[in-house]
Amino acid sequence: MRSNRSDLNVTHEPTPALNQAANHHKTRAPNGHVSWREWGSGPVLLLIHGGTGSWRHWAANIERLAQTHHVYTPDTPGLGESDRPADHATAHEIAASMVAGLDMLIGPDTKFDVCGFSYGAMIAGIIAAQQGTRVRSLTVIGPGALGLPRHSVKLEKVRSKQGQERVEANRINLGIFMLARPERIDDLAVDIQDYNTIHARFKSKDFAHTPILAEALAAATAPVHAIWGDKDVTAVPDIPTRIAIIRSVRPDARFTIIPGAGHWTAWDAPDALETALRTSFTP
Repeated sequence: MRSNRSDLNVTHEPTPALNQAANHHKTRAPNGHVSWREWGSGPVLLLIHGGTGSWRHWAANIERLAQTHHVYTPDTPGLGESDRPADHATAHEIAASMVAGLDMLIGPDTKFDVCGFSYGAMIAGIIAAQQGTRVRSLTVIGPGALGLPRHSVKLEKVRSKQGQERVEANRINLGIFMLARPERIDDLAVDIQDYNTIHARFKSKDFAHTPILAEALAAATAPVHAIWGDKDVTAVPDIPTRIAIIRSVRPDARFTIIPGAGHWTAWDAPDALETALRTSFTP
């Protein structure tokens, strides 16, 4: 579907109803504040978005997950509405700020499930390694940071564009990098992509080639579930290699491949992703 709009309001909220339904929080971090959204009740579920992203990466999943879980979604430092981290902040420092914020919101002893997408998978893995048995389950979706070279993908330059040209550049980039199903590249996906791009002040891609997640998985004690779309451009054709790396440090890990889905699986195939995700949760 193509947009009829000639421009984009760069400050507007792409998901106003979902945003309004949330409880909003800000927690202290070493270099400012971290912004949080909260929905639902029940067991705590922490969802961590991907690089150049925000909590809106989970917009297609939150309402249903919140029917059974107490869902918390931060904007990680330097992305979305959260303040930038210190220059040269490490992944472990960023993960520690997520845990500190969650502790303020739910208390330091409450257990939780954690799920991370792409860059967020690395942060989720570090959290699981840091928190030990407090983490009931760890799910990583489209994860990088397994010690493999980062796939090079040429994208359209967006920041210098305005109006319909910017809309189309975002739409093209979604098709190249994020989504495999053309019908999912709708106006809302474009709006979320544009909002996330505008508000990104931290380059997370520099972590993608590191082994940080693999090391964290080796140290974590929670059950591990890794999920990819079978058309994820960050992983294809090397999904078997990624599975082998995870198995080498976590022989007990489970794996799900979602047919027809790209990198942003939570948007591309929300029903299939939710079905797979619910098998992760520990009662």
